[in-house]
Amino acid sequence: MVPTESLRQELANSGFQRLSVVSRGVDIGLFSPKRRCEALRGQWGASKDDFVALYVGRLAPEKNLEVLIASFASIKAGRPNARLVVVGDGPARAELEQRMPYAVFAGQRRGEDLAAHYASADLFVFPSLTETFGNVTVEAMASGLPVLAFDHAAASELITSGENGLLIRFGNSAAFVDTAASLVGKRQWPQYMGDRAHGKVAALDWEQVVLRFEQVLLRTIDEVQQHGLLTATLHAGSVQSL
Repeated sequence: MVPTESLRQELANSGFQRLSVVSRGVDIGLFSPKRRCEALRGQWGASKDDFVALYVGRLAPEKNLEVLIASFASIKAGRPNARLVVVGDGPARAELEQRMPYAVFAGQRRGEDLAAHYASADLFVFPSLTETFGNVTVEAMASGLPVLAFDHAAASELITSGENGLLIRFGNSAAFVDTAASLVGKRQWPQYMGDRAHGKVAALDWEQVVLRFEQVLLRTIDEVQQHGLLTATLHAGSVQSL
């Protein structure tokens, strides 16, 4: 079982067989647009009409955070009151805090607190190129956020660019930054795409994912049983022929 169709194809091309796609799930009761909190936005220094970009994840070089820095700079150039909130921790945090003194570094968050951070932002910026899935993409979409990401992993599976998020060709950092800047003049886009992002991941509720998991197991058990019956039948036929 693999989490995405692209990974299934990659493994199939390497000779693996009997592969099934079972996506990772999200708690849609926890991660919800209903968690939006104006008081929390106020703590970030953002008014109701200010634009808030969010990053959630490990703060480390492999997360391609140079693109995050450049992308928010392009947003802030067009909307000086924009805010950047960074949730997570890691070895690059101290350096990032020095380079982005204007950002809110919220550290690690969990449960309803994390869900409120998602829902209280306006755009999820995720420049990573090293994900096998990217759970944060699904959490952000469930929270009603459009996601700006490279065409890779979960984003590639779930986002229709311009409809419920924005996909950038894998590795094209310049296009990623330019697209972030383009959102400045399109104030209605985040809300439009965020509503559709939430609807897209409703089918990834854990109940549905567990059901899919069970189906794969039951199918596998059935195949094994059928193979065992066939083997027994062939064996019996061989004995009789003797």
